[in-house]
Amino acid sequence: MRPEWLWSLVPALILMLLLWRQRSRNGGWSNVIAPELVSHLVGERAGPRSTNFLPLIFVGWVVAALAASGPSWQKIPQPIHQKQDALVLALDLSYSMKSGDIVPSRLDRARQKLLDLLEQRREGQTGFIAYAGDAHIVTPLTDDTPTIANLLPALHPDMMPVPGSDPAAAVAQAVALLHSAGIRQGKILLVTDAVTDKDRKGIVKALKGTGIHLGIMGVGTATGAPIPLPRGSFLKDQAGTIVMPSLDEKNLRSLATASGGRYMRMQIDDSDLDYLLTETTLPDGELMLALDRTADTWDDQGYWFILLLLPLVLGLFRRGWVLSLLPLLLVVQPEPAHAQSWDNLWLTPDQQGQRALQRGDDEAASALFKNQDWAGTAAYHSGDYDAATEHFSGNNSADGWYNRGNALARSGELDDAIDAYEESLTLDPDQADARENLALLEQLKEQQEQQEQQEQEQKQDQEQEQEQDQNNGNQDQQQEQDQNNEDQDQQQEQDQNNEGQDQQQEQNQNNEDQDQQQEQNQDRQQERDNESGNEDQQSGQEQQQPEPQQDEPGQGEQEQQAQATLADPQEQERDQAMEQWLRRVPDDPSGLLREKFRYESRQRQEQGNRKDDEIYW
Repeated sequence: MRPEWLWSLVPALILMLLLWRQRSRNGGWSNVIAPELVSHLVGERAGPRSTNFLPLIFVGWVVAALAASGPSWQKIPQPIHQKQDALVLALDLSYSMKSGDIVPSRLDRARQKLLDLLEQRREGQTGFIAYAGDAHIVTPLTDDTPTIANLLPALHPDMMPVPGSDPAAAVAQAVALLHSAGIRQGKILLVTDAVTDKDRKGIVKALKGTGIHLGIMGVGTATGAPIPLPRGSFLKDQAGTIVMPSLDEKNLRSLATASGGRYMRMQIDDSDLDYLLTETTLPDGELMLALDRTADTWDDQGYWFILLLLPLVLGLFRRGWVLSLLPLLLVVQPEPAHAQSWDNLWLTPDQQGQRALQRGDDEAASALFKNQDWAGTAAYHSGDYDAATEHFSGNNSADGWYNRGNALARSGELDDAIDAYEESLTLDPDQADARENLALLEQLKEQQEQQEQQEQEQKQDQEQEQEQDQNNGNQDQQQEQDQNNEDQDQQQEQDQNNEGQDQQQEQNQNNEDQDQQQEQNQDRQQERDNESGNEDQQSGQEQQQPEPQQDEPGQGEQEQQAQATLADPQEQERDQAMEQWLRRVPDDPSGLLREKFRYESRQRQEQGNRKDDEIYW
């Protein structure tokens, strides 16, 4: 079970060979002095018997290595324990999540963040809820996180049957999901960009007295961005104004405070997940849950080899080797730990802050530290980046500027953070972390500038559209006036032409009478010609009638062979037609979820539980 311990046999073999060579050199007198004189001249204790314990040491080393390697020759059933860490993910799928204020969009960044979280979750159960104007369970609590990861790319706002945003319904359903699975205490991660006051009250009511921890991850920026539609336009409200949803951090922080949870805006690294999901209220003894499944594991039988080592240890004890190890055991004995109740009497403020930081109480540690660097570190871990910046501002070394840049970057002040990183690199050009962070912030700044440029272009396009609408309105009025003038001119022309038309009609009447007389004369002459032509055709047809053809021999067999050769191409054509028809079937992996959501929404509407949201994004 631990085969790496067998590598310890290699140094044992090398040491044994070296000691054997040394023994051969020391016992070389027997080759020079006569055997009957060796015992009198050299003595019996100087011979090879003085090193007879070396093979015993080598054997003991081999036995100990085999025991440590964990030999096993049987399997035993072992109960499976699972970490009782239940987490329900609630993802906002309202139209505001399609906003592109963070590249490529809020929804894409939220998906990627949840994929990273699912990849990290090795233990515990995970559930998933998607919500817009109504909440729906995508997967119940399960330890199969790859299944949830496969469903994430198929989720988008267009599949939700009810538009809007109802995070209170999502949290209530998450609480019911945890309770139905028998989970006393769990965690909910709400990924959204805004909540209303009504939603905040509903969420606090749903979490009251449950012991469930709520983590809120904000997605988006304070400036916001338009919501793109499929045809290239943007979503507008009832007044015709383009909607610009922004990240409502004020209400989200208020919700976290009222519910006893935590809030943090989405970060590039995993610090947001660590901050939102580290808190747990279960005792250490209750974190593991015994499942109803067992697994066969190899039973370590290495302890039996200790019986083989006992005779060797007794031999070494007689030689005094074991007693010589007692001082070493006393030296490596761990120091006793004494609990101190009077911290203020025996510990300095920095030492108290260090203990608070080790316990995870970052806010208390930040208040206790007198050392500005340590105080800045504690404030940074607690999420108070403004205070961390103030603490780090007193340190003008390369590390101080680097820490100040990290705090500024977390607080969103990219320009000041870039200046801090540049100052750190000026003092210490080998600061690799500062160089990487500087490159990352410059890239983010470029993205923000591109977003601002896009927003300006969109505003210009809107202004141009408004100007075009006004110009089109003026052109329509001018066209109406021109049309009225043209109608008046046409009326006058018609009045003048009516008089001339009366005279022309009299002349045309006379001409029509003459034409009718000529047509009657022509019809009579044509009837005479037709009678003579029919007689000639009848005589010619009697002479030119063809004789019936006789069937050639073997003609039926040739037709059968031709049909047989055409059979395979016809089947190929049918197969090709079937393939083309199958290709026309749209590849829609979210189809089943869409129909499931529609069915649930229809049931809730029939029961009267569905609400209509005025804000549909």
